Amino acid sequence: MNFELTEQQLSIQKMARDFTEKKVAPGVLERDETRVYDVELYKELSSMGFIGLPYAKEYGGQGLGYMEYALAIEEISKVDPSLSVSFSVSTSLYGGSLYFSEATDEQLKRFMPPVIRDGHFGSFGLTEHNAGSDVSGLKTFAERKGDEFIINGDKCFITNGPLSDYFAVYALTDHEAGPKSMATFVVEKNTPGFTIGDRHNTMGIRSAMVSELHFNDVHIPAANMITPPGKGFPAALKTLDGGRIGIASQALGIAEGAFEIARKYLMVREQFKKPLYKNQHLAFRMVDLANEIEMAKYMVYKAACDKDSHKPFSASAAKAKLIAAETAMHVATDAVQMLGGNGFMKEYHVERLMRDAKITQIYEGTSEIQKIVLSKGLFAE
Repeated sequence: MNFELTEQQLSIQKMARDFTEKKVAPGVLERDETRVYDVELYKELSSMGFIGLPYAKEYGGQGLGYMEYALAIEEISKVDPSLSVSFSVSTSLYGGSLYFSEATDEQLKRFMPPVIRDGHFGSFGLTEHNAGSDVSGLKTFAERKGDEFIINGDKCFITNGPLSDYFAVYALTDHEAGPKSMATFVVEKNTPGFTIGDRHNTMGIRSAMVSELHFNDVHIPAANMITPPGKGFPAALKTLDGGRIGIASQALGIAEGAFEIARKYLMVREQFKKPLYKNQHLAFRMVDLANEIEMAKYMVYKAACDKDSHKPFSASAAKAKLIAAETAMHVATDAVQMLGGNGFMKEYHVERLMRDAKITQIYEGTSEIQKIVLSKGLFAE
């Protein structure tokens, strides 16, 4: 068991950290206030090779793994979780829907490079108003007509929706079979009948672009089906397992970012003629938070390593996502409290990180869903 990062992993971590400090941190408060997403930051991430970190070079990737990807997401999330989630969705949800499906080599070479190499955005179209945690409520339908599929339906909470050029869309193909008939399709922007709906006004990740999608007799070639009917549901679950590693990494970064702000504040802020960290209660609370973060970090890294080692990783991804999300919310909330009145002020960043932390307990499987996943394994014979 080796807990040390490789030289290459350390290099990627440093690249992500330097980029975040120099390019991402300036303007992050303004982006949160105005809800403006900086596309150029994403383009620069792409040009540095980050979007394609875990994928084979033949499809435009870097030929590395989820560990490297997790490190990059973690560093960016310390400062701007809105940017990191758009990165995560393009990489692990759009990319994963193709790469870990039954897509052909031709399909991968057509649909992967534009997103994971060339700076285009990708989206993951699964969630609907009546199909969140319970995917069996899915209504979007794809009807086969000759060499085409005709898609009708609606999606919601789609990260990158207003920005994306490529969408991995999950739809039923047989009304009677329901979820058992689910298939996966790639739908390209500007396809007739396909429109981007209202942008959601969110509590956190304010500058991320999250919207609805609407499909009204959208004709796509049958060649755009990347997972055949009946295998879409398992493919979605497999993709979400990988996506949970990305969100766990995001939550870890949020916790670390909030913790570091609080740590520095306690060292410089004086009350009763001494720095706040001299107050044993506050110092001990910080020790507890540091330990929580360390535990979450090992869970996140283990999940990434399990995936890279081709071991079963559904449980470790669920554990990492659950623990990291709960840690992020706890640490960020405590950081606001430790800064007192200043913690309530936007310029100190911790209130923003607290708002951003909340969504990590919800998307890509709520904390309660992770517990359902894990309890099934816990009581298996």
